[in-house]
Amino acid sequence: MSRINLKKAAAAIKKYNRFLISAHTSPEGDALGSELGLYYLLKKLGKQAVIVNEDPLPSEYFFLPGKESIKLYRPALKDINFDCAVILDCTDLGRTGEVSKLINNTLSVVNIDHHISNKKFGTVDWVDPKSSSASEMVFRLYKEMHVPFDADAALLLYVGMMTDTGSFRYSNTSVFTHKAAGELLRFGLDVPLVYRNIYEKIPFTDIQLLIKTLLHIHRTSGGKIAWVELPARLLRHKKLSFDLTDHILSFIRGIKDIQAAALFKENLGVKNEIRVNLRSTGLVDVNKVAQAFGGGGHRTASGCTVSGKLADVRKKVIAKIRQDLK
Repeated sequence: MSRINLKKAAAAIKKYNRFLISAHTSPEGDALGSELGLYYLLKKLGKQAVIVNEDPLPSEYFFLPGKESIKLYRPALKDINFDCAVILDCTDLGRTGEVSKLINNTLSVVNIDHHISNKKFGTVDWVDPKSSSASEMVFRLYKEMHVPFDADAALLLYVGMMTDTGSFRYSNTSVFTHKAAGELLRFGLDVPLVYRNIYEKIPFTDIQLLIKTLLHIHRTSGGKIAWVELPARLLRHKKLSFDLTDHILSFIRGIKDIQAAALFKENLGVKNEIRVNLRSTGLVDVNKVAQAFGGGGHRTASGCTVSGKLADVRKKVIAKIRQDLK
């Protein structure tokens, strides 16, 4: 089925000429790598394309080639005459945020995603949970359409695969992932520099926040579940700072005997709204936990946004994780 839908996605790209490209809010390595990688593919095919995101590019990704082609959402973009939207790395259209307002009922939508919780919202749905990342799927699109890679496209797709596999150490890393990464490395990518740009340029003030946060890790269920909270008072002056989510969860997930880790972060823009990020070592299906609260993702990495006070949301989510432990 994945192969059939890959062909359908390729056929749609051949058919249309003016593309809107977008991904989820708060874009990270895979969202950005797949967006920009697809943008380069479309340009090589002689197509017109515009990348529109709700949120700005995080500072750790300023080194990405083509970043200047990413536009922030504004209502005036509705005046652009798109004939196809390609949505990457999103379980549902709402995950694009305000960008979804640019997509009307007459617009063809190609949905390219690797999350098992995908809602199949597209005109064409190419959803492959066996792929490590949306960037790996775009890699396959290059192959399917016989579009050659160049050094920029190789860097973008490598960044997407590397970040979504936790530097190729998570369970979503497959034989094909390694083969694809190996092929991209032939373009002379500076792997240590890529890693330093993404993971080793944390501002000192953010490190101080990380230390403060890690001092308040809590455990329950005999040490099998751990969580930490980030209240708004700690984040208010750091709205545009380095995203510490993965760093915090990596520390928690690495604690001996931990089966599930959770980060609860108060939304700075909306009162009583909590962003919940979940990680598992494999025994707990955190995708099911996230789906219970309207979110989703993967078995070992998922998230959701829940309305309510921080303590109340934390109690409900931890209770749901406990159920999955039994």
